[in-house]
Amino acid sequence: MSNGGRAPGLLVSAVIHFAAEAVAIWVATALVAGIHVYGGVGTYLWIALLFGVVNAVIGTILRLLTLPLIILTLGLMSFVITVAMLSLTAALSSKLDIDGFWPAVGAALIVAVVSAVIEGISRRALTR
Repeated sequence: MSNGGRAPGLLVSAVIHFAAEAVAIWVATALVAGIHVYGGVGTYLWIALLFGVVNAVIGTILRLLTLPLIILTLGLMSFVITVAMLSLTAALSSKLDIDGFWPAVGAALIVAVVSAVIEGISRRALTR
């Protein structure tokens, strides 16, 4: 079924984003030693939602404040902020534990790559 090449609506995009984040967090817990999620599918969805809110609110403010540094480091500082937001999410949730800085770096990298791939594939499929 084709929707005439239109982009998916805001609600559909948000659902895809949070589902992709939940899957990406699951992949990170499977691949990175030191990342632990205590619970099932609902817990992964909760952590994805919490990470999305933390990243959207606090992460955006930090990115605006550090914009010159982000430009100077060619975006590396933005990744460091993402690592910090993932660690903050773990601090706010009793269902997510991160055992240190390097597991957080590995998890943030995996979450970024996996969620981007899933979102890209699903958006391409929805706009056909």
